[in-house]
Amino acid sequence: MRQKRKKRAFKASNLPPGTMAYKGKKQALETVVEIINYSTDTYTKIDSNKVEDGFNFKGNDQVTWININGLNNIEDIEKLGKHYNLHALTLEDIVNTNQRPKIEEFENYLFIVFKMLYFKDNEELQYEHLSMVVGQDYVLTFQEADGDVFDDLRDRIATSKGRIRAQSADYLMYTILDAIVDNYLNVIESIGDRIEELESVIFEVKSDNEMTPNRIQELKQEVLKIRRSVFPLREVINRLEKSENQIIDPKSQTYLRDLYDHILQVNESIDLYREMVWSLMDMYMTVISNKMNEVMKVLTIIATIFIPLTFIAGIYGMNFNYMPELQYKYSYHILLGVMVVLFILMLIYFRKKKWL
Repeated sequence: MRQKRKKRAFKASNLPPGTMAYKGKKQALETVVEIINYSTDTYTKIDSNKVEDGFNFKGNDQVTWININGLNNIEDIEKLGKHYNLHALTLEDIVNTNQRPKIEEFENYLFIVFKMLYFKDNEELQYEHLSMVVGQDYVLTFQEADGDVFDDLRDRIATSKGRIRAQSADYLMYTILDAIVDNYLNVIESIGDRIEELESVIFEVKSDNEMTPNRIQELKQEVLKIRRSVFPLREVINRLEKSENQIIDPKSQTYLRDLYDHILQVNESIDLYREMVWSLMDMYMTVISNKMNEVMKVLTIIATIFIPLTFIAGIYGMNFNYMPELQYKYSYHILLGVMVVLFILMLIYFRKKKWL
């Protein structure tokens, strides 16, 4: 029995601008602070539960990446925001998980909001609100809970692979966004595999398709949710690529243009898969209709074959006294023979017409 969907109660919270109110579902017991401070020749990594440990790295002519896990711990985020002179509206958007992806330019920093998508244990797709503050020599990232897509990036910084240790904070911003967008491609590829799997299930003749409409509907909702999370990021990266903010080195524009091409590819794939998912239900109904037509064709052929046989049996089943054929010794055998011949002739005719 299908369960009724519960109605959501929407309440308009008329709070003063700049009021921090976390509305997400991921509750971290304590704030987890990860601090990575590096330059060409130095590297320091600190794991802590106190945001105050990140106050000592500001203005040291090195790049500092501070990652905060736990948006529900508002007091710790307020402390960090006060130390880095973050605007009250910025702090409000950091903990507002309903905020769509966007970019805002302030006097001393850039503020970027986006969504991080990744698979947990290679099965369940996770949606996570992620905010990033980019200053002249620091990057602050805020995420709801443990788990992200930055392990390869951390390894490149620790082992000094590539050019990241020789670049400024804007390049670190680019690599973080690049890791997010690259993982979008993995998620989209998984969606494509699921669509192909559903297509195979739909066209299987002996498959049990009772759950197929539900699976199609769930996939449709998931694609729409992914689109809402990913699509606005195109405008964010476009604005970054065209920005003349002093924080962004002109040399980084080349990397941002490449990142913009990647997000365009992601959005095009999402739109393509959205159309494919919407067509799956039509495809499913068409297959079901064709199967029903096949059943009806068989039943119609059987009924057509028995119509003349029933007509003959009906005539000689009448209780009239004067029917000459009833007195003949071989009437019964002749009548059965006629019926068999009619049956065979009709089968031959149907086969010739390719109805069988």
